[in-house]
Amino acid sequence: MPDEPAGPATRAEPVDTVDTVDTVDTADAADAADAADSLILHATDNGVSWLTLNRPDAMNAVTWDQRERLIGRLADASADPDVRAVVLTATGKGFCAGADLRGGPPAGERVAGDVARMIRGGAQRLITAVLDCEKPVIAAVNGTAAGLGAHLALACDLVLAAESARFIEVFVRRGLVPDGGGAYLLPRLIGPQRAKELMFFGDALSAAEAERLGLVNRVVPDGELAKTAREWAERLAAGPTRALALTKQLVNASLDSDRSAAFAAEATAQEINMTTADAQEGVASFVARRRPEFRGR
Repeated sequence: MPDEPAGPATRAEPVDTVDTVDTVDTADAADAADAADSLILHATDNGVSWLTLNRPDAMNAVTWDQRERLIGRLADASADPDVRAVVLTATGKGFCAGADLRGGPPAGERVAGDVARMIRGGAQRLITAVLDCEKPVIAAVNGTAAGLGAHLALACDLVLAAESARFIEVFVRRGLVPDGGGAYLLPRLIGPQRAKELMFFGDALSAAEAERLGLVNRVVPDGELAKTAREWAERLAAGPTRALALTKQLVNASLDSDRSAAFAAEATAQEINMTTADAQEGVASFVARRRPEFRGR
């Protein structure tokens, strides 16, 4: 009989231990999630989703967690009817120094095919998320954009650059082949000869020179970058969102299409767009000689 009280106490102890471990694990998981979320600052204002890379001490080199969250945020912006434009920018003096390969999932012994699989699932998937986002994406390049960071900016629909910004095809300096769609994007923006010059030499390109070549839409003083990005984004957010999405698709596909395919895609886009409320509002406002009020529907 004296042993009986000890039984429940003994059985209860593991329960207390499990509860404590669960609480600690949950707290640790929450802290880890908060820390990971802080890598991409996010806010939505006046129909604009602001996505800000936030690793200033590392010149915003993109980590595995950061990449996955950025891809997710772009997918969310596509699906959210209340988001009508996106701004991608960064904190500190660098826009993005490329990919930071530390901190990813543990890798085993490398076998043939692993590198190609990593590129497809990583850098290429990130650039695709920007190109396929159904909302117009503005890059507000606040500093150095190197390697994958440069391609991340150039994949955006419009590029604003601070005067201090630089663009660097850094791969050749490390004996590497460009990734993240660089050999796809650059020739389409500035032609093959200029693209090869940048990729063969890896020289830093100033914001002014990038604008001259056609890589940048506009260069602004550093202190005016956020203000200009907000003005552009809010103009886009007030526009006919579905028409802009279809226009983006047509332009992005045009350089990979022959004339017949491009014209067929244009006709299909027109057919789809004419079913939207914004298209009907655009026609009605023209007939009534008033300014249209687009709602993104």
